[in-house]
Amino acid sequence: MKKTALLNIALSRTIAGLGHGDILVIGDAGLPVPAGVELIDLALTPGIPTFASVLRAVLSEMQVEHHVLAEEVFQAAPPALADLEQLHARGELGQRGVMSHADFKGLCRQARAVVRTGECRPYSNIALVAGVTF
Repeated sequence: MKKTALLNIALSRTIAGLGHGDILVIGDAGLPVPAGVELIDLALTPGIPTFASVLRAVLSEMQVEHHVLAEEVFQAAPPALADLEQLHARGELGQRGVMSHADFKGLCRQARAVVRTGECRPYSNIALVAGVTF
């Protein structure tokens, strides 16, 4: 049995397979997933699981070098923004990049996978770029 908090097999397998610079996107329930990009669908009902709870579980296993947000998240200010700011301040998300939501959706085409949460607050999305532990 695993010792970390992350129990989802598909998500854990994907994180284990990431190399330096690979992208993993965690998105709200409405984020479109580009054709050809793996979808790990965790959404159960609206709000379950939350964006923040999925992000914390992913961070228990993934080394993050930097992250990217859509600039619209700062205007919309979904509840997850407070969690993002705390994690960023603690250095758990590495450096921050910001781009338009349209460009963010384009970035999703480069992702190894998109993780769909039950979050129903707009712009609750993040692209995590894998770092290395050495």
